[in-house]
Amino acid sequence: MVVAMVAASMASGLRTKAMAELCCYLTVALCAFLVPSFAKLTTIEHPVKPNRSLSFLVVGDWGRKGFYNQSEVAFQMGRIGEKLKIDFVISTGDNFYDNGLTSVYDPAFRDSFTNIYTAKGLQKPWYSVLGNHDYRGNVEAQLNPILRSVDKRWICMRSFVLKTELVDIFFVDTTPFVDKYFTDPEDHTYDWKGVEPRKNYLSSLIKDLKAEMRNSTALWKFAVGHHAIKSLGHHGDTAQLIKFLLPLLKDNNVDVYMNGHDHCLEHITSMNGAMQYLTSGGGSKAWRGDLKPDDDVNNSAKFLYDGQGFMSVEMNENEAMILFYDVEGLILHQWKISKQLRSAV
Repeated sequence: MVVAMVAASMASGLRTKAMAELCCYLTVALCAFLVPSFAKLTTIEHPVKPNRSLSFLVVGDWGRKGFYNQSEVAFQMGRIGEKLKIDFVISTGDNFYDNGLTSVYDPAFRDSFTNIYTAKGLQKPWYSVLGNHDYRGNVEAQLNPILRSVDKRWICMRSFVLKTELVDIFFVDTTPFVDKYFTDPEDHTYDWKGVEPRKNYLSSLIKDLKAEMRNSTALWKFAVGHHAIKSLGHHGDTAQLIKFLLPLLKDNNVDVYMNGHDHCLEHITSMNGAMQYLTSGGGSKAWRGDLKPDDDVNNSAKFLYDGQGFMSVEMNENEAMILFYDVEGLILHQWKISKQLRSAV
């Protein structure tokens, strides 16, 4: 009833077809927004190209109003995005520093997103998850579909599934898994509305992810989260994800896990399986200079760059090509995964 009244009120003032379509979308989106956080995962469908291929960019840890080379990374993303004719962009979280958004009217949304990623090649949907810095602000503001009236590209949910004819991508809200944000938050305040009671939230999330992954018939399966499962960067491995999420990914033959959190670019491959761990957290501030040694006998680091940049993925039924770029748009690392052989080449 409330949603219908809001939609009717908005529609009365619309004068263009584009605004009418926006109102229709907001009606549907508001219905989804009002569903309790513990509800079944939302599914979004995205078409592939006519030749049954798909291409997209991955960037994380970016929202700094253009500073710390965010604008320079954005420029190169636009150039590569147009060259590859990308279908969408994935954000691995920490979308707005330092403390998320204060409300749906926070100017940081425009200052760090709309006014930065202006290139023609980036005018595509941005599928985004939350990072720990986003949880320090008003989480519901960042999730609110009303932001699409400001920038129609913005699609952000806690956890959801993006389905295409080629790949199912499982977006996972990883921040609530991490113990220290609850037991030792330091001087930070986290917005846990919609998460607490934490045990119930995580139990429901794992159950829903398991169901979605088991029911997936996609040729490829990717997963996205803010926190790394495996990383040699500043933050390193996330113990809670290794314990609770990794077994689920392995049991369901997920090919790739993509994350941010560590402000670097990184590729680690599993030595006892087909899993590829890809970190793309170089959207702005980087160069921490405290990388960890590669001494994990079960995994091998193929690439690690302690600097700014982003990642691209081009894929079809048979293979996925992954490329990492630096702040100048130079290719630093590339890797091809063959689906036919189910191994890295």
